[in-house]
Amino acid sequence: MATREAFLAKVRQAQPAARPRPDVPLFSAVGGDLRARFAAALQMMGGACVEVAAGSDVAGLIRERFGAAVSVASATAEVPGTRALRADTEPASLQDVDVGVVRARFGVAETGSVWFSEREYVVNALGYIVQHLIVLLDPAQLIEGLQDVYRRDDFRDARYAALVTGPSATADIEGVLIRGAQGVRSLTVVWIAP
Repeated sequence: MATREAFLAKVRQAQPAARPRPDVPLFSAVGGDLRARFAAALQMMGGACVEVAAGSDVAGLIRERFGAAVSVASATAEVPGTRALRADTEPASLQDVDVGVVRARFGVAETGSVWFSEREYVVNALGYIVQHLIVLLDPAQLIEGLQDVYRRDDFRDARYAALVTGPSATADIEGVLIRGAQGVRSLTVVWIAP
């Protein structure tokens, strides 16, 4: 047995016994318009919400905001991309993509977060390596708070999941806020039903 396999075998043998997940308490709902709360929370984190009529209008929004010559990798058939995106796409090949488009499974009004799994991203790097992320979100798919996420079957069934709230940001250097420091420079949620 090779050293690598021997090491992995020892790690697997040393795993603790499975334990049930803890119960997540439900907190009282804040109430109010979920869409307005989501938009306010996302804006506070540096993101933006816009509304368009149809998928073709999303392509127009991309051209208007970023120019006609931008490269687009789309993880949804609703918006055509200029770069093919398949499950076998090499993640590093997305390093020069300007705009990524993905449909969120749902949004969280409490935090302005959108939820993705490996199914939505197609290639997980899409959400982190592109310059700008356009997120399609059905307003009917908003949930109240983070505690509600853990009760969803799609959360429990995903191999990989990410809650994303706004663009990447840091304020480590002299307390100056810098957006897009380690990831996407902008995140725009487009209200559009599938």
